[in-house]
Amino acid sequence: MTASDPKTDLHFYLQSARDALLWKLDGLSEYDVRRPLTPTGTNLLGLVKHVASVELGYLGDTFGRPSGEPLPWVEEGAEPNADMWVTVDESREFIVELYRRAWAHADATIDALPLDTVGKVPWWPSGRDEVTLHHAVVRVIADTHRHAGHADIVRELVDGSAGMNKDNDSMPSDDPAWWEDHRGRLERAAREADRDA
Repeated sequence: MTASDPKTDLHFYLQSARDALLWKLDGLSEYDVRRPLTPTGTNLLGLVKHVASVELGYLGDTFGRPSGEPLPWVEEGAEPNADMWVTVDESREFIVELYRRAWAHADATIDALPLDTVGKVPWWPSGRDEVTLHHAVVRVIADTHRHAGHADIVRELVDGSAGMNKDNDSMPSDDPAWWEDHRGRLERAAREADRDA
């Protein structure tokens, strides 16, 4: 890649993270997309809910382009961490469609405004709340990729599925015996390093 259009590049990396995150839900039960698999409660559908909220905030409200989507889990007085899990009353379809609407809203903001447009992040301290659209998009890309990485690990814990995305899993092998041998070698190396420390 030699020629570059910054907005096209930003859209590409943002969309690749979005797609990877949603792919991690494919084929799973309601229980498996919602169940907490870390001590802090990390779960697949909660990650999607969180990133939808992030996009609507940073690439909507920050630039005076509110989406009109009600997000009670991020309003003042909401319980801590309410954007990181999904209640029984919030369906998978609702959360996924919210995320897709967040994409459309965020993409419209990126398309409509120059990258040097300055916005104000409503939840940042006054006097330190200004940000360019370019900075906000990079921040959202980084956050979404970070959470897609969390989703990779959580999905692997659920059913052993792993990979970067639907069209390119980026895995060196699909042979379970290869992976068992690989993991065994890593375990042995870790134990040996610990003994030598």
